[in-house]
Amino acid sequence: MSEDLKTKLMNAAVNHVAFDGWSQESFEAAIRDTDVNPVVAKAICPRGAVDLAVAYHKDGDARMVAALKDADLTEMRFRDRVAFAVKLRLQLCEDKEVVRRGTTLFALPQYAGTGSGLIWGTVDAIWTALGDSSEDINWYSKRATLSAVYAATVLYWLGDDSEDHKATWSFLDRRIDNVMQFEKAKAAFNKSPLGKIFAGPISAVSRVRPPEPATNMPGRWRS
Repeated sequence: MSEDLKTKLMNAAVNHVAFDGWSQESFEAAIRDTDVNPVVAKAICPRGAVDLAVAYHKDGDARMVAALKDADLTEMRFRDRVAFAVKLRLQLCEDKEVVRRGTTLFALPQYAGTGSGLIWGTVDAIWTALGDSSEDINWYSKRATLSAVYAATVLYWLGDDSEDHKATWSFLDRRIDNVMQFEKAKAAFNKSPLGKIFAGPISAVSRVRPPEPATNMPGRWRS
């Protein structure tokens, strides 16, 4: 019920964000437009419009994952699948100005941590949807690398006025090519004499594991 109301408020707020940003004004306008009790709205969204901006971003992630499930990626190279997913995520943004306002909001020091977490959530959704099965330090390195690519691409896209955002997709391809070159260099290093010297420390780091999902063990709350 609370998530339904939050979605209702989010959709209403979007109509005001282009002019007022993800602000208290937009939050109050959404409350008026939806006739949601202000007390209930503030209970659902303690941070007001910030929580609606978070919901908007996560909604985009959910729509991206759904679209990826319906897409035929079998003929694509893996790097092209990653590029396709990032491109799809941006194409699902119906209003660039709403995204721009969100980027401005999450650039503020008090919300930077929230913004970083949202980007991490997006790239984690991409890797998971593409079938990533990493269970070591690569789980983190893949997401950290793609986070940098995704963040840079979003900023480029926001300033891109080329036809069909062709300049952005070229920028994205170059960034992914850079990542692939790094992975090739890393593989070559591991096979080199110097890489063999560092095999021990690297092996220790490789034992790092990704976070495990919540379990229904006694003493744990179920989500």
